[in-house]
Amino acid sequence: MITATTALDRAPYADVDVGHNRVALLKDGYQTFPAMLQAAREARSTLCIETYILRDDAVGNQLASVLIERAYAGVEVNLMYDGWGAQVSDAYVMRLKLAGVRVLCFAPVRLLSRVARVIGRLRRRNHRKAMIVDGRVAFTGGLNLSNDYAAVEDGGHGWRDTHVRIEGPAAVQLERMFLDTWRKHRGPRLDEARYRRRTPHDDDDRVRFIGNEFAADRKDIRVAYVKAFNAARRRIHVMNAYFMPPSRVLRSLMKAARRGVDVTLILAGTTDVPIVLLGSRGLYGKLLRSGVRIFEWKGRILHAKTAVVDAHWSTIGSANLDTLSLRQNLEVNAVIEDDTFGASMEKLFNTDLHSCVEVTRETLADRSLFERLLSWLAYQVRSWL
Repeated sequence: MITATTALDRAPYADVDVGHNRVALLKDGYQTFPAMLQAAREARSTLCIETYILRDDAVGNQLASVLIERAYAGVEVNLMYDGWGAQVSDAYVMRLKLAGVRVLCFAPVRLLSRVARVIGRLRRRNHRKAMIVDGRVAFTGGLNLSNDYAAVEDGGHGWRDTHVRIEGPAAVQLERMFLDTWRKHRGPRLDEARYRRRTPHDDDDRVRFIGNEFAADRKDIRVAYVKAFNAARRRIHVMNAYFMPPSRVLRSLMKAARRGVDVTLILAGTTDVPIVLLGSRGLYGKLLRSGVRIFEWKGRILHAKTAVVDAHWSTIGSANLDTLSLRQNLEVNAVIEDDTFGASMEKLFNTDLHSCVEVTRETLADRSLFERLLSWLAYQVRSWL
């Protein structure tokens, strides 16, 4: 059980002022869930939550208790979860609604057959992870709302993931993104007056949110990655759980390595989706030949999606470097351009390297012909994974 005092005991990995915003780097559910629950308890007017996976397990039920308490206190509480990713009972949802929580199931899968669920997976899904409190505090990153991401100390499975807490005017950007999706997908009526925010420092783009939503911004996250990789002069450090990048992203990484940039990837060696791991390994040969260094994570399951370029440009979010994230699903990433925060990102990356094993041309050559064939086949169907 995460109590109200747990957040005070689990300080962020880093906590930095960037312009008019305060940015906290949060490692795993150990730091993230206490910070999120504490912020939710402090909501006074509005509380918006968006997630891909929601379960009525220990994490989901503790969240529900906080949402219900805030709704009874007069806060407008809006909860949006994906109809394919979430696994919540009707009783769980009804409990929230009866307390006054507004609930939106994004693109529900109404039939329970295996075929219907497969088809539902191929539709555009809402893969975002976001929470916005009173338009002033925002969270985003890789953590879904389930026990998989909770700390082992809290009874969870301790998956490795990264989140960020942003307090300041940039939070309104994430709130607007949430509200646009809520309205477009016909969520319950909002009290619009509550969301008329003053944003006196909206021109400060050192902290910003980028997302995939409507046609005009479908490529925003992919473009941001490519621009950052192309501009890199010293280091590109990427941690990504499901690495099957479109060709443009892949080329930008390999070109950077060829011009002498230290390009280092931490990819999943422990994963919940083995076919994606096989597909990723199908890329290792060409990456290594380009000078990219590859490390496979060997701790608890890796789910993080982060990058830091030249210890200045950082991103933490929900978007995997794969086709589904960069071209299809709803995603959101925070981008922070700051040397102090970037140094903290690099420090965390270097610490994570201790839980990895490096992949070399020699270890790659030791793979069996059968495994190479499976990797090749998995990579050919990458757009479906």
